[in-house]
Amino acid sequence: MKITGYRSLRTVHRWGRPVGDANGFIASGVTEVPVLLLETDGGLTGVGLGAHADAGRIFPALAGQDPRATTALYDRMLAHTFKSGHGGMTFGTIGAFDMALWDLKAKMADEPLWRTLGAADRFVPGYASGLDFALDDDELVALYARWAERGFTGAKIKGGLDTDRDIVRLGAVAEVLRGNTRSPAMMLDVNENWGRHQAVRLLARIEDRVELTWIEEPVRRWDVEGNRAVGRAARTAVASGENLTGLEQFRPLLAADAVQVVQAASAWGITHFLRVATLALGHDLPVSPVGYNANPLAHAAAATPNHLVTEVQDTGMPFGLTVDQVIADGGIVLGDTPGLGISVDEAAIGALQETGEWSHPDGPHVRPVDAGLRLVPEEGPAGAGADVTS
Repeated sequence: MKITGYRSLRTVHRWGRPVGDANGFIASGVTEVPVLLLETDGGLTGVGLGAHADAGRIFPALAGQDPRATTALYDRMLAHTFKSGHGGMTFGTIGAFDMALWDLKAKMADEPLWRTLGAADRFVPGYASGLDFALDDDELVALYARWAERGFTGAKIKGGLDTDRDIVRLGAVAEVLRGNTRSPAMMLDVNENWGRHQAVRLLARIEDRVELTWIEEPVRRWDVEGNRAVGRAARTAVASGENLTGLEQFRPLLAADAVQVVQAASAWGITHFLRVATLALGHDLPVSPVGYNANPLAHAAAATPNHLVTEVQDTGMPFGLTVDQVIADGGIVLGDTPGLGISVDEAAIGALQETGEWSHPDGPHVRPVDAGLRLVPEEGPAGAGADVTS
């Protein structure tokens, strides 16, 4: 079987609530979901999710190749871009193709990807994460009550602009989850919105009131000394890595013991996650995949010996996608459909008039000019003030 071509689709995910973080949020709660379909001469089609603007540039590395050679083709795609570099959107494109290759490999073996990767158990432990920064306190509690109904014992909230608000919200969500466990695992994600000394001071204030499992992206993703300083001063673990693209970006952080929970984003693909997990394993560190539409990394997480827990951001799926998995018992129960278990209704998606806003100028993917530089409180969503001085 040979790779013959690809097609691109765009669907949407309807969250039913505003979604975002301290950098910004999408008020409509509708975000775009790029879908990449990798075609073969054997009638099978691989499905990859994620932005792939560089598809025309990357595809020649795959044309005419046998899709079963997943890791070799991943390296071939990297080699195809080595002069100009493989970061950013290029790395995302490689990740989408890589996801589709693994989907094809498992489909050719007529088994779910978790089986192809060597997992023994279809259940993947998870934690709840609602991209909830713009919700008011009552909406936040209502959201996590629904997660509690599905057996979750851990949750991550978005914060970082107001420590008083963060403390109240962490406590409220923990109380909701106490119906499932007497000691919920609580995480706080500030999405790189603190400076180094702010992070040490503000985290200490929060830790005086709340027991945290980890603090996520307290400072810039590449700041080895900053992350290490936070980790040395804190009682909780530092988690980071979702925005790092390639092992060369992880190595300095792990070598300096600057990160204690190693993360990787689904948008960068299956092979990237597996390699990051192996690097983390070599440092005796746990790995935690960051959530994404249809939870594609759950298959790889099931086969990873140092997997800690997977972020689950929503119980619904993007429009036009049917996914063979169930969100229950505090995690993801993967099904038996071959490949990633994702079925695509191309006709429905083709007729879709709605568009998403994930890259909106006020959205969470656009860093505010004053992030990490705020000296006085400022207004945030739902009346939240930005508290970086107290």
